[in-house]
Amino acid sequence: MTGPREVRSTLLQYPDRANQPKLAAARAAGKRGEQLKDNRLLEMRVVRAIVEAGGFSAAARQLGVSQAFISQAIHGLEKRLGVKLLHRSTRGHRLTAEGEYYVTEAARITDSVDQFESDFLSLRAQVSGSLRITIPVAFGYDQILPRLPQFMEQHPDIEITVNLNDEVANLIENGFDVAIRMGVMENSTLIRRKLCDLRRLVVAAPSYIAKYGLPDTPTDLSGHNCLMWFGRREHLNRWPFIVDGEQRIIQIAGNFKSTDGLALSNHCLAGCGIMRMAEHLALPYIRQGKLVRLLRSHEFVDQTAIQAVYLPERHPLPRIRAFVDYMVESFKIPPWLSYKL
Repeated sequence: MTGPREVRSTLLQYPDRANQPKLAAARAAGKRGEQLKDNRLLEMRVVRAIVEAGGFSAAARQLGVSQAFISQAIHGLEKRLGVKLLHRSTRGHRLTAEGEYYVTEAARITDSVDQFESDFLSLRAQVSGSLRITIPVAFGYDQILPRLPQFMEQHPDIEITVNLNDEVANLIENGFDVAIRMGVMENSTLIRRKLCDLRRLVVAAPSYIAKYGLPDTPTDLSGHNCLMWFGRREHLNRWPFIVDGEQRIIQIAGNFKSTDGLALSNHCLAGCGIMRMAEHLALPYIRQGKLVRLLRSHEFVDQTAIQAVYLPERHPLPRIRAFVDYMVESFKIPPWLSYKL
């Protein structure tokens, strides 16, 4: 039978086992806290400064701290290591054998850290590394991709990954550095750089017009087959016009919907219906006679733009800044506006 003394001894030796996970977690948290307050690199710089500057006072001046701070750092270091590094007297100081070893290794480690930071900053200043971009399909194929070879020739150390997608990607969740976006942007903390204005024109292929005729007014569109967006861009199926000096919205309808701007434009070129097409695609086709501009006297000028967006940083990475600057310069005069109609 176990007596009271044995029970008390067991309790002292094995505290409440239900609390042991909590105690272990507390000890782990304490260790993490100690790691966050790790001053070992600072201590190495202090000892090195004492030796190189020739004393505590000179080390304090070199590091821009008080002499008391230097003394406290040395005292704490020696206490933690359990060894004397310096013998100090009124005449100066002398390193112990352990102190000489410590200073040699401290110099090597601090030099290595300084070199790493120097190399890192130098690397950060270079236009290099991986650049991930997401671009709307039609604008990407038509305008962005043809400009990338020259950009990559100027910056051969950049590796570019392009995602062509009409969906709006989350830059953080999807790991993109830059997005090219068209139209009205929702409120966002992203940094925006305007490339150019975005206008859309109502167009149809000559073959469609020959078969179904021209709409004379926006309301005539109710009798025509219009090509429609599907998904997140369904709001673009409400076409704005100017009628009698005022804006009027026409809800269009048709037998073909897509999330892909290129699919819609290809169907328009094939004579399948009327489309309100971005002018970067529409104007060249109009000049080539492949499309006809409709309802020109009723055109509504969108107050929207094509923009490059990226995450807010105090100092954007050079590769991001270089790419965005290049695109802004490329579209300063949009190439499709040189077409005279």
